[in-house]
Amino acid sequence: MDKVFKALADETRRYLLDRLREENGQTLTELCTRLGMARQSVTQHLGVLEAANLITTVRRGREKLHYLNPVPLHEIQERWIERFEQPRLRVLSTIKRQAENSMKPEFVYVTYIRSTPSAVWEALTDADLTAAYWGHANVSDWQQGSTWQHRRTDGSGVADIVGEVVTSEPPNRLVTTWRDPHGDGSAHSTVTYLVEPHEGIVRLTVTHVGLADEKDLADITHGWPAVLSNLKSLLETGSALPTAPWEMPVG
Repeated sequence: MDKVFKALADETRRYLLDRLREENGQTLTELCTRLGMARQSVTQHLGVLEAANLITTVRRGREKLHYLNPVPLHEIQERWIERFEQPRLRVLSTIKRQAENSMKPEFVYVTYIRSTPSAVWEALTDADLTAAYWGHANVSDWQQGSTWQHRRTDGSGVADIVGEVVTSEPPNRLVTTWRDPHGDGSAHSTVTYLVEPHEGIVRLTVTHVGLADEKDLADITHGWPAVLSNLKSLLETGSALPTAPWEMPVG
């Protein structure tokens, strides 16, 4: 059980299990492609899952297929859940999920950049580069569990947004929390950057979830496209747009 809980504690490994739940029997190449992660990183996570007996592998010629193994999860269910009222718990879980989904709007934006994954990753994490196209410097060592700050570039050093690095898989996947530094720390949203290479270009997908309300959604719906357009211009032309795009009037 210790290995199972340790394996499930990591967001990336839970994400891998979700992908196998959607389509069982995937190869390492298929998992890497769909997750936008490096082979070495995926292999390490799969090794932890296999050691916990949460997945099993089968050889098919030169390929190794990965399958979910539900037995450990079933054992957890029998040991800790069966004694409770399952129907009631399922209803409460459904209500909670529906309430959270209705209260927490989500935002997804995809852009295509003529660049490399390493260059895009650097543009997302280098303080000087983010200052050049964002108007704020994103400052961190970008290690999992570290803090990060969205600092003004006016010399004040004031951070308008702070958070933690949840997942850091250079140069393909970065997950960070966002919160108001003046708040109580309990309210935060989560941003995921997914960098996927394809034949000389990069698809950058930014997902922002856990937003507080529709006002926040409206703000980032205007802000993210402006910031990412500036990033795209910087990487493709060597300079940001001549006018800050987020300053353009809406409507």
